[in-house]
This record gives sequence, structure tokens and C-alpha cells, in this order.
Amino acid sequence: MKLLKLTICGLPNFKDTLDLDFVAQQRVNDRDKEKLYNVFSNIYVNEAISFIGINASGKTTILKAVSFAVSLLNNEAINSIKTKEILDDLQEGQTVTLTAYFYANSLVSKLETIISKRINDLDGSAKFIITDERLWSKDSQKIKLKKNLFEFSDSELKIRRDQKEQFLMEDVSIIIAVNKENDSHFFLHDMLRWTNHNIIGILGRFPKELLMFLDPSIEYLRGDVNDKVTDIQLKFYGKEEISINNPLMLEHYLSSGTIKGLTVFMNALFSFYEGGYLLIDEIENHFNEEIVVTLVRFFLDKKVNKNGATIIFSTHYSELIDEFERNDGIYIVRNRGGIEAEKLSNILKRNDIKKSEAYDSGFLEGTVPAYEAYMALKKVLISMQEE
Repeated sequence: MKLLKLTICGLPNFKDTLDLDFVAQQRVNDRDKEKLYNVFSNIYVNEAISFIGINASGKTTILKAVSFAVSLLNNEAINSIKTKEILDDLQEGQTVTLTAYFYANSLVSKLETIISKRINDLDGSAKFIITDERLWSKDSQKIKLKKNLFEFSDSELKIRRDQKEQFLMEDVSIIIAVNKENDSHFFLHDMLRWTNHNIIGILGRFPKELLMFLDPSIEYLRGDVNDKVTDIQLKFYGKEEISINNPLMLEHYLSSGTIKGLTVFMNALFSFYEGGYLLIDEIENHFNEEIVVTLVRFFLDKKVNKNGATIIFSTHYSELIDEFERNDGIYIVRNRGGIEAEKLSNILKRNDIKKSEAYDSGFLEGTVPAYEAYMALKKVLISMQEE
């Protein structure tokens, strides 16, 4: 299954509808095809999508919204989804409309899900429920023009929620019927919870080449869990093997960049194999420039990324967006009376303009700290030393 587009309307703390395109909307030439994944016909998707913005602009919240949407599409009950916190500020009587467009089994489908909040009169507890839902599908071979990809006015309404309600929990999507019928789902590797907790998230035998790239002094690292007991063996060249029974202890022997790199690159490897989605918040956290750039380049390399895996990440690092030859995989995130994400291709029509310079210069608006805030902080720092 491949995501083509997500729109979420009514999200608390957002200025307008969150509109995220995975499809390459700009013109696709022969050179572009080497760094895009062909879903069908002339429809290509970006294999790297970046959200860039200043602190507190809303980048993390957007990634949580993507994680929430994909989890819903993967049959998870809303009240069990870890990122359902994006709905917490929803008031009773308000609704959120999530619309997902995706490709699977030669069909392009549109799922519209309306979510509301229910308050228990007895104890005041809150629960999220799906109040209405519809699924449309159309044959991908009949889509001749890219502009008609998301047009469903003449398409078959495949399922309505009221047809399935007696068999469904009130917080589970009707997509569960389609997924079970086709044995399909989205492969999602969500690393959002690792942003502020840098511990190794995967155990096994790590490829020697990955260890060499991250830390050439490591001869081998392998780990396993037997009878709920963790067993890790770490060996540096020319030194005795170290045995560890707690992954947290690795921080005494490995750098934070190596620990994060092991988890990130192994999740990337799984994503390449499955053609899945890898979500990373603050991708540059604990990493140096070379490692971050290498990771993104692997997703843009067809020899490495054969099955069209997609990395979706947030960053403060403006130079990183220069790795994108196109502008339609980059979103500028701002918080001006509410969170908003604007595709860079809507602002910069040409791909040959250096993106980091446009971002750092303030030309894109809202991408550099306000001058007034800078001056106010400068005055405070000076005055505090004069007291």
C-alpha cells in the first residue's frame, strides 16, 4: 500500500486543514525518475519528505498527525494509538475529518473518517469515536491525468460505515475490512518516541559495514533476548569482549551518535525491504552532518531503496534540504495563529534555487527567529550582567 495524500481538517492548534501530498506534483523529467518511486502509470511519489521550521513551529505535531493517520489505516483503535494526543484539545461537539488517499491492488482509494470526542457523564473521562466514514475506490488504469487522481465524484462508494457498524468497535475504521480481505497494511517504523530517549531500539547481529560506518573501532556488536534476559556482546578491536545485560549500559561504551545510528539505520533497512515508512523527529539530533546526509541519500538512491520506502522527518538543519533536487518534498512549517505546513514548491517554482539560502535569509517568511525577539534577548543578557 502506498500513501498518496493526507488531509486532516479540524485538528486543534492548526490554522487550517493539514494537507500533505506524497505524490510528486511538479513536472517529472527523466532525471527525476531516478529519485522518485513510480506507483503506477505517470504517478510518482517522493521517497523523502522533510518538515523544516524554527522551534515550536509545530513540526513534531505534524509528524504525530502522520503517525496517527497511518495507525488508523493499519486497523488500530483510535483510543489505543499512542499519538492520539493530537486530538486531546478537541472539544465535545467538534469533529476532525481525516481523508486518506492511497494505492493498493491496482485501486486508488479515498477514505474519509470523521472523529469526535465523547465525555462520560459519570466520571468525566474522554473517548474518541468515529461518527461517520466512507470509502471510495477506482481503477488506477482509468486515471489518465494526474489532476484527476484525487477526484472521486464519479467513483464507486465501496463501503459506508452504517453498513458495517454492527460488526465494528466505535473507534476502529472500516478500512479493517479491506485490509483483512487483501491481507494488506502500511509498514510503519515510527521513531518519534526515540527523539528524547537515545537508547538502542533493536537487538540482533549488526552488519559489520554499519558498525564500521558509525564507529570503526567496533569489531562486533550482537544482542538477543532469551527468557526475558538481555544478552549483548560488544567487542572493540584489540580488546576483550564486553558482556552487557541492559541496553542502557551501552551508553558507557558507545557515543550517542552511534547508538542512535544503529537504531535508525536498522529501521531504514527494514523500511527498504518492506517499502515502508520511516518517521524521525529532529533527524540531526545526536548525528553529525555526514550521517544525516547519508541516510537521506540512501532513500533517494534506487539501488538501495528498491521498493519505494519513504523517510518522513523534521529538521532544523537548513543545509539538509539542499539534498532535495525537487521542492515538492519539502514543507515549511510555521506557527502564526496556528500550525501550518506549506509546500516549498508553492513558494519556489524553480528547483535550481539554493533552498538553504532562501530558508536562512527569511525570504520564505517565518523561517528565522524574529528580530524583535533577538533584540529583547540580547538586552536581557546584557542587563543581567550589569546588575
